[in-house]
Amino acid sequence: METRKLKIRDLTMRDGQQSLFATRMSQRTIDRLLPLYENAGFYIMEVWGGAIPDSVMRYLDESPWNRLRKASEAMKGKSLLSALSRGRNLFGYVPYPNSVLEGFYKEAIKNGLNVMRIFDALNDIDNIKDSIKMINELGGIADGAVCYTVDPKDEQPAATGFGAKLKSLFGSKPAAPEKIFTDEYFVEKAKTMESLGAKIITLKDMAGLVNPLRAASIISRLKKEVKVDVDFHTHCTPGYGLASSVMALLHGVDILDTNIWWFGGGSAAPALELIYVFANRMGIEVDVNMEAVGKIRNELLNARKELAEFDLVKKMPIDFDPLTDTLPEHVSAEFDKAIACAKANDEDGLLAACHAIEEYFGFPKPNELVKNAEVPGGMYSNMVAQLKALQASDLLDDAMRLIPKVRRDAGLVPLVTPTSQIVGSQAVSLALDRKKGNPDYSNASNQFISLIKGEYGHTPVAIDPEFRAQITGSPEERPYDVSSYKKPENPTLDDMGGVKLASNDEEYLLLELLPSVANGFLRRRRAEEYQVKTAEVAKQKAAEEATKVPQEPITGELLSAPMGGRIIQINVKPGQAVKAGDVLLVYEAMKMENDVTAEKDEVVKRIFVKEDEVVGTDAPLIEFAD
Repeated sequence: METRKLKIRDLTMRDGQQSLFATRMSQRTIDRLLPLYENAGFYIMEVWGGAIPDSVMRYLDESPWNRLRKASEAMKGKSLLSALSRGRNLFGYVPYPNSVLEGFYKEAIKNGLNVMRIFDALNDIDNIKDSIKMINELGGIADGAVCYTVDPKDEQPAATGFGAKLKSLFGSKPAAPEKIFTDEYFVEKAKTMESLGAKIITLKDMAGLVNPLRAASIISRLKKEVKVDVDFHTHCTPGYGLASSVMALLHGVDILDTNIWWFGGGSAAPALELIYVFANRMGIEVDVNMEAVGKIRNELLNARKELAEFDLVKKMPIDFDPLTDTLPEHVSAEFDKAIACAKANDEDGLLAACHAIEEYFGFPKPNELVKNAEVPGGMYSNMVAQLKALQASDLLDDAMRLIPKVRRDAGLVPLVTPTSQIVGSQAVSLALDRKKGNPDYSNASNQFISLIKGEYGHTPVAIDPEFRAQITGSPEERPYDVSSYKKPENPTLDDMGGVKLASNDEEYLLLELLPSVANGFLRRRRAEEYQVKTAEVAKQKAAEEATKVPQEPITGELLSAPMGGRIIQINVKPGQAVKAGDVLLVYEAMKMENDVTAEKDEVVKRIFVKEDEVVGTDAPLIEFAD
């Protein structure tokens, strides 16, 4: 009988670093790793998409296209290169028309991309079908991802009024709500994607919430009901990841998503080396060159040390080479116990054994806060990094506890980019509202308003019309209208010799996708070309300008920043009369855009900020006339 082979999708350079190090791995580090990957034999390497296009411009001042090109050149076609696309949202945070999707897909495949994993944050097939068709027509491989999520916990609000009287009389509990996210729900989504042309089906468990028995039931159903390869993607944050991956192995999964040792575990996917040990003992061949993986592992240790500032865990596992290191007897026994428990459907025993293995090697313990709040690891690490940058880390626990409430209010959306950022940002705003004694949702981001309107698509559960009216001003659902999309301008930069901001098609695509971030990124490129200066000089000059503060004492009424962030747009000038409700400025916080409006009729006296300036919470924005 032929030995069963397991294909591996390596996530280290995209999802791994995004989950553990807030996507801060530089191109310099990537360049050291790529030659070592060439002969590793991974079926697929995820190197692009997701937060990469945004983050490499935003935080590293690097070109997303350059990153993809360099990976393609280094791999020479020996492993398939994949990216993560958010369907109608692509790699951004708002819905885009087909012209933008096709432009990006075409350019990505031209630059060496093979597999596009396509998902929608709402599991709305209407937001996925066009991308699947385009990828296939352009010669790529469409990977349809179903986002795993869970039904809300059975938390009933305290009864009041007539309901309290009924409960006291009869002692009855409200009927349990209908389950939405059943095995059938996920399988039907997968079958629809396959019928639309998906060549791989992924169960995408971005929050790590698939417990082992659920992994067994869903993977088994998928293997029976779809003909294409089935991939399992999970994270270890709440403590299920390794055990559920063992269950996926047992029930026939074709492809497993893993990270190499130093980038595995915690809020990331399981470590390949642990999967390798399990697979060997289960008689499954891991179709990877583990000697080459060892060389990558050695270099990744250096990479992790370089990323120490952004390390979510701050504690590294002990070193381990499954090809040469002998496991202590008690640890070896835990591997065997885990496999036996998996075969017996003993979930508690399987989890206990896997947790003992992870504890021995020094991987993080299950994060109960993340587990209870039902959030993905990447969302958690980004919230930690963003709140730290905003000097508001004390709000993290409160914001995490509010995430389930915001999610329910928003139609029970799965938490994956962009909905994870939208819900996470709104939870932070809600925490700020409560800290300041303001009503809930006093500050709703523009993206949250769009989500509640219906512009991101159909939510799994219908949004309460009263809540929609509270947030958007109307109880009616208003879908996104692609005909209303306006292509961004590509201005001529007179102060830089009259050149265009975007110098070619790929740069203009960045401007279409992420106009706010790309604008600054491309301006820096043009500034370098025109002034023959480094980006560091330009940043230093901008930083010096940002530190200037007005000397005249503040005597008029002051408008302060409700939350730290970056100023995107200023709509008023000194001396201008404004009316209550006028939008004074727009700022970005937690990657969301927020309007700051006038509370009453006023006259602007001074403006303390400039566009593109970063401000902290309660920083002075505008002074009004006495």
